[in-house]
Amino acid sequence: MSKYTLKKVENKKDIRIFLDMPMSIYRNDSMWVRPLDNDIENVFSPQKNELFEGGEAIRWIAFDGDKPVGRIAAFYNMEKAKVSEQLTGGCGFFECIDNQEVANILFDASVEWLEKRGMKAMDGSINFGDREQFWGVLIEGYDHPMYGMNYNLPYYGKLFENYGFQNYFNQYSHRRVTKKGLFNKSVYARVQRLSENPDYEFRPITRKEIKGVGQKFRSIYNKAWANFTGVKLMTEEQAEQFEKTLKPIINPDLIYFAYYKGEAIGFFIMLPDLNCMIKDFNGKLGIMQKLKLFYRLRVKKSYDKIQAIVFGVMPEFQGKGIESGLMMCSENTIADKINVEYIELVWVGDFNPLMLRMVENYVCAERCKQHTTFRYMIDKSIEFKRAPRVSVTRKPIK
Repeated sequence: MSKYTLKKVENKKDIRIFLDMPMSIYRNDSMWVRPLDNDIENVFSPQKNELFEGGEAIRWIAFDGDKPVGRIAAFYNMEKAKVSEQLTGGCGFFECIDNQEVANILFDASVEWLEKRGMKAMDGSINFGDREQFWGVLIEGYDHPMYGMNYNLPYYGKLFENYGFQNYFNQYSHRRVTKKGLFNKSVYARVQRLSENPDYEFRPITRKEIKGVGQKFRSIYNKAWANFTGVKLMTEEQAEQFEKTLKPIINPDLIYFAYYKGEAIGFFIMLPDLNCMIKDFNGKLGIMQKLKLFYRLRVKKSYDKIQAIVFGVMPEFQGKGIESGLMMCSENTIADKINVEYIELVWVGDFNPLMLRMVENYVCAERCKQHTTFRYMIDKSIEFKRAPRVSVTRKPIK
């Protein structure tokens, strides 16, 4: 009989233990930065997470006596589950001591819960939400993590693999120093040709344009990204929430749009690295923490890294050099106006080889981190397949 016990998260005390549990694992790790508690709790709030419409989530904590030694969440949304060839749920927010028995107890609970709800496979460690945050198991690059990017100790990957998870896809982060002249020569040549056409314009937004940036982003996103299987159209409400979320941390010199005859056709959005400014917050974001963050962000500007979070160009303008124009505009602005050491471009999946080639061969950024999304086949009669390439799953443009 195992000495470890499992408890479902059911009340405020359990939630506090769930949130605090990772501190015992990372207390001697100088690279780990505790995520903000509110950002995690919002994932598990039916009022704030739309995936509860047609879905469920549950959390557990593993104990050795009275000491928490692991945690996990399991979840599914039926619409997202149907995107894969078989119904697929997820597990995430996984933290565990270096003990396979504890990991297996957590994985077993997740598998059993998802199987009862009809799921045939389980992905992990992932988010009950968008891929931009809390997604993947860190496999390489155990240095400073950007905010929202999962960080874990090196043994985590083995805990998944030993249980029977397989590599569904890898997602890479790339790093590039902020100096002029480091792009591929073809980038500058393409931008030179575009500059001869007065119909095109590339520039950062102004402070006056911060209000309305969400809807401008939405108009491009719904053409550039939502044509892919599994990606939903962004609503006006979601665009407003996106703008509201970004507003406190926006630096206009880090948000770029491309225009054709005055209409926005592409975007490149970057943010200051929040992790270097919230490390001493211990997950809290009360009044004092907000004041400190404002001072560090707007007054002291105490960040030396920026995070590229999303890039998109309308399909009809792809292949015309718009991507190059946005990149060069950002290169010039950052080098002239912002004193940062490097840019980290996060989240390029190996299922998107075209984007990988662009980042590595044209942006000339180097891989600095690898996260892996693992998949566990609950139904053993179904063959495991890696994530299909983007070109395979693209839907026709309407």
